[in-house]
Amino acid sequence: MLSIVDIDYGTPKSPSERLVELHIDGRSIRVPEGTSVMRAAAQAGIAIPKLCATDMLEAFGSCRLCLVEIDGRKGYPASCTTPVAAGMKVNTQTPKLAEIRRGVMELYISDHPLDCLTCPANGHCELQDMAGVVGLREVRYGYDGANHVFATVPAREDQATAIHGRTSQQQPNPYFAPKDDSNPYFSFDPSKCIVCSRCVRACEEVQGTFALTIQDRGFASKVSASQNSRFLDSECVSCGACVQACPTATLSEKSLIDKGQAEHSVVTTCAYCGVGCSFRAEMKGQDIVRMVPNKDGHANHGHSCVKGRFAIGYASHPDRITTPMIRAKISDPWRVVSWEEAVAHVASEFKRLQATHGKHAIGGITSSRCTNEETYLVQKLVRAGFGNNNVDTCARVCHSPTGYGLKSTIGESAGTQDFDSIESTDVVLVIGANPTDAHPVFGSQMKRRLREGARLIVIDPRRIDLVRTPHVAADFHLKLRPGTNVAMLNSLAHTIVTEGLVDEDFVARRCEPEAFARWRTFVAQDKYSPEAMEETTGVAAELVRGAARLYARGGNAAIYYGLGVTEHAQGSTAVMGIANLAMATGNIGRKGVGVNPLRGQNNVQGSCDMGSFPHEFTAYRHVSDDAVRHSFEEAWGVPLLAEPGLRIPNMFEAALDGTFKGLYIEGEDIAQSDPDTQHVTAALTAMECIVVQDLFLNETAKFAHVFLPGSSFLEKDGTFTNAERRVSRVRKVMDPKGGYADWEVTQLLAQAMGYPMHYTHASEIMDEIARLTPTFQGISFAKLEELGSVQWPCNDEHPLGTPVMHVDEFVRGKGRFMLTEYVPTSEKVNAEHPLILTTGRILSQYNVGAQTRRTANVMWHDEDRLEIHPHDAEERGVEDGDWVGITSRSGETVLRALISERMQPGVVYTTFHFPGSGANVITTDNSDWATNCPEYKVTAVQVTRVTQPSDWQRRYRAFTETQEALLDQSVKPA
Repeated sequence: MLSIVDIDYGTPKSPSERLVELHIDGRSIRVPEGTSVMRAAAQAGIAIPKLCATDMLEAFGSCRLCLVEIDGRKGYPASCTTPVAAGMKVNTQTPKLAEIRRGVMELYISDHPLDCLTCPANGHCELQDMAGVVGLREVRYGYDGANHVFATVPAREDQATAIHGRTSQQQPNPYFAPKDDSNPYFSFDPSKCIVCSRCVRACEEVQGTFALTIQDRGFASKVSASQNSRFLDSECVSCGACVQACPTATLSEKSLIDKGQAEHSVVTTCAYCGVGCSFRAEMKGQDIVRMVPNKDGHANHGHSCVKGRFAIGYASHPDRITTPMIRAKISDPWRVVSWEEAVAHVASEFKRLQATHGKHAIGGITSSRCTNEETYLVQKLVRAGFGNNNVDTCARVCHSPTGYGLKSTIGESAGTQDFDSIESTDVVLVIGANPTDAHPVFGSQMKRRLREGARLIVIDPRRIDLVRTPHVAADFHLKLRPGTNVAMLNSLAHTIVTEGLVDEDFVARRCEPEAFARWRTFVAQDKYSPEAMEETTGVAAELVRGAARLYARGGNAAIYYGLGVTEHAQGSTAVMGIANLAMATGNIGRKGVGVNPLRGQNNVQGSCDMGSFPHEFTAYRHVSDDAVRHSFEEAWGVPLLAEPGLRIPNMFEAALDGTFKGLYIEGEDIAQSDPDTQHVTAALTAMECIVVQDLFLNETAKFAHVFLPGSSFLEKDGTFTNAERRVSRVRKVMDPKGGYADWEVTQLLAQAMGYPMHYTHASEIMDEIARLTPTFQGISFAKLEELGSVQWPCNDEHPLGTPVMHVDEFVRGKGRFMLTEYVPTSEKVNAEHPLILTTGRILSQYNVGAQTRRTANVMWHDEDRLEIHPHDAEERGVEDGDWVGITSRSGETVLRALISERMQPGVVYTTFHFPGSGANVITTDNSDWATNCPEYKVTAVQVTRVTQPSDWQRRYRAFTETQEALLDQSVKPA
């Protein structure tokens, strides 16, 4: 069911700008052409009864409850499927219509349980509401005869269905289906189903999974997941679209069943991936009843995925640590202390380390899971409070090449489009991304556009779902070898240049001529032809040429890329190559085209925007820029350094060298997420004061000396910035379990360090950001309240924000083509390590899994497994489910094998959501040449059958057991 505050207009809004005037119940109404009569009436405050209609879905016209009378037309047309027409006169309330509607409703109720008082939908049930609206006062038919309500029915001697009371003998009811509680988050009760098809249509139109169907015909019709499967066993991805669409209690959230209807609703923003979905947190006091996707959400338009919709149990999980703790050594039990003692201790230790080892001996790491305001304060604390630029963020290990590559070519370190731009796209090129798993709500929007006829090119070593999914098939799947992105992009560019596919007019008007001339000559070299590169990429030349022609001449073409592009030794080079392709074909600067990085975490874009890199202030302005630096000095009241600080890998090296001693980490788990785990943990062990601010005792916190309780997104105010540069509000729906929001903790630390911060609300921090950041100049909490969300840049020139960038000119003026020489990675296969390991994500889990592992999502994915092609498995005697050792030059770990045709021979794949899997034990310290982004996607390995865990896994388990015991032994204050 919809949110308790949503108004349902029955059918979707018409996009037409032309208005049509009609009369409904004697009232003159003007609405856009193409609007349904039902919606026109609803917008005028006239409610027409309905059951099968909802404004989230296309009109269906099956329930026959929304019939109206139209002057000059015969019969009683359905208002949901009837478009308005100029001069049309509609009557929604007549005696005949009332009679028809009561008759229709009587039929529905005659085959529906009358348990309204105990039903979870009581008080928010459309069937219940419509029965009252049409004035239904009696049901003449009862349950005599066939029904879907009872498990048994009376039987005659011939065992046929009989009229109730003729015999006391019972037989199984062939139409009855038991309740399906297999899904951990919602229940399916077929006895309450009115077969309106809203759930089926939502699965098709909104989600695009096609997991539900109407099975059988006539009275036997029923909703079925797959083919008579339980929901848990079907293709259902638990996005919740069916639950939201259901007008009865047939599909109900289990949390709603347990807690009853909510009493108020708060709009906030999801804290999972970079789509940035808007949700209504439906509450009872400070208790969450359910999360409902916001129909007015600009990024998600009322859709959701299993994580944002349901996987919020981590926020109240018993593993939450809500009191500060300190210890002298990581072998000591924790000591629970007051906030005052904890903050004073951190300040004392950091001051001691700086006095002993110099002011550069400490630093901070910001979080892509925290708000813009919190991230801004951490980098301000480091620069102004610590007196150095040793601040970095997790974007270092994911999208830092995006910033470098796009800044170099088009002048701005962010994507060019809004998500809705894809509605105007003719050709979708997805490279190094898996939208249906990592960005599922946008993945659904992409699939919808592909079903409408857009063409698809996928460049990925693995057969992701988009390659072939219901009613979607890629025109080209370029199944390249890991590590050859730049070679592939150069081959595409070669085809475009040598076959005369360049948009010469666009290039002449919008790009630097000298740079373009150099690039044209560069990519036209024979060595970059698809034929010459075929041996390198492993992709047939004719496929590469076909994909290049389609991209260049198929209409509006948009590129979407992810970590499969950036997490390479040539990540920055590949991003430049993508920008080169867009500029060369004129596919930038309008709707339907562009360069679109799909950000992995909820605020990766924001953490970068807020100045989290050691060389940049907010809006990607270098610390050496005197004018910029002086503006911050004036605002912050202290001198600032003009030299960049340490990146995360530099911090590790300095720690091992003995010069870097203290680290403040807000909301990141570098011990699990960063590559070459043993190198990372060695560096952490070498430090003297590690301060972790988080929800749980994560992998990094096991090496910490101070633990400060963090706050979940439900416990604070602020903003997130999603992958489309959309700044959206995060609103507090409950008090912080640890007592403070994260920004308040950072402020306390700054004050203890001797640097004054005196904010009273997160909005004041955003006001300061706006004063110091040109792209955020027009953004405030007040504007976000008014508009819902805003895409930066938002300033005097663009007071409502900027959905599409680089429209008339690039941010840097003229676009600059960059030369993208292909340099093979140094991580090569050989006889000892003959396979290439690449990594990625899965739908049900998120990043390091700290949140999703503490929810029922583990029912779908409870361990990381190694996907391996049948040929490679057979060569090694590996069968599905076997334990296999994966050995690289960096280390060894053990996972269970999953034999999969998704893989190509010679390539294996795993996820990294479970710390005990040790996925990053085997990744190397190779990194991008420009940004130090790790090369997670290319690791040479060998795979063999084994019968026991690796040495590292045994050490990890022992260390974890020890740390958990030390936590259990924590000494509480007297």
